Amino acid sequence: MSKAKIVFIGAGSMSFGIPTFKDLFTTRELAQSTLSLVDIDEQNLERMYQLALKMNEASGMELKIEKTVNRRDVLQGADYVVNSLAIERCELWRKDFQVPLKYGIKHCLGENGGPGALFFGMRTIPLIMEICKDMEELCPDAWFLNFSNPESRIVLAVNQYTKIKCIGLCHGIFMAQEDVSKVLGRKKESVEVSAAGMNHFQWLLSIRDRESGEDLYEELREKEKSYDSRFQPFTRKMFRAVGIWPTCSDDHLGEYLPYGYEAGMEGYDFDQDEQDRIRMKKDVREVIGGEAGAEKWLVKSGEKAMEVITALHTGRRTYIPSAVVYNGGAITNLPEDVAVEIPIIVDKDGVHKVHIGKLPQNICSLLSLQVGAQQMAVRAAMYGDKEMAYQALLADPVINSTDAARNIVDELWEVNKAYIKSTL
Repeated sequence: MSKAKIVFIGAGSMSFGIPTFKDLFTTRELAQSTLSLVDIDEQNLERMYQLALKMNEASGMELKIEKTVNRRDVLQGADYVVNSLAIERCELWRKDFQVPLKYGIKHCLGENGGPGALFFGMRTIPLIMEICKDMEELCPDAWFLNFSNPESRIVLAVNQYTKIKCIGLCHGIFMAQEDVSKVLGRKKESVEVSAAGMNHFQWLLSIRDRESGEDLYEELREKEKSYDSRFQPFTRKMFRAVGIWPTCSDDHLGEYLPYGYEAGMEGYDFDQDEQDRIRMKKDVREVIGGEAGAEKWLVKSGEKAMEVITALHTGRRTYIPSAVVYNGGAITNLPEDVAVEIPIIVDKDGVHKVHIGKLPQNICSLLSLQVGAQQMAVRAAMYGDKEMAYQALLADPVINSTDAARNIVDELWEVNKAYIKSTL
């Protein structure tokens, strides 16, 4: 079997760089493959390149590792392109969150839903399109595996406007699995869940004992009533109203709903994020400098990109509990042209969506609130059009004022205009 060529764009990412390395350097089926690291930040790129060399040596994987600031240098002949890029991630995200508050919009997080998601997508989708155009030229048969947010909008854009095979990957379902396991008083590994919906807006269709197959939903309903009321209160409020547990946390869930601010309006903890990055960079420096062994990171992260790549490359049929894909009829009571998050099966013939059929109407009604907003936001990003961006906000359930929508678009357009452009 030929060895894989994996191009990792945004390899300097602290959020996904180390987890991706953990999984790659513990996947023996990918030994002696090529890993091409790409990042425009040369300092971050060099740091992760040196870490990759250390982990390669410690694992005995014998990968060929290369680095570049220019993706076109390494896309030729790539089999898989893993993407985790973010443009001025925390600096711009902070404005995505703060500006709408100034104009009276009640929202939480500002990443995957509401006005924050609009501009996160407006600046990110054009760059993703440029990558996909390069792929169409240099590696048209390669798979694009996306970690970047807003996942649903990126996956929808790539599937609608390019010929590239694309899926998004997220660990949200495993966060929900952990949460219901806590309420049940069981070990996470003993509980099996399946879910469908949209990214960060999925619903657990089944919760079962992994060994016996016993349905645990009734047990969850009973135990939830007396569980610590401070734990995921908004998620549980929706669970009680709808009867089905949503993913993947209060703040992520709240992004998609007009009353989602009830989950809290504190936003992302940027200060903690900064401290986490300082700590992670220190850990990386210690491994690079030989003060700590790379062996401590030779453990699986829980992310699924390398499982998908291994299944595609070896042909070993593999069930992936959750992936963001173009609907295309997998959920029959949502439009075909929307991105959904559902289980998939991967083998040598590609990615096969698990057919969900009709979702319960109460869930479908909530998901439908997002359909027009996401479709319009993708269209606005593709055209780089300010009026379309305004229209996308008017379709978003988080928006409560036309004047606020106009003011938000005016201000955040100026903040992001260096990155917004038509790619059609």
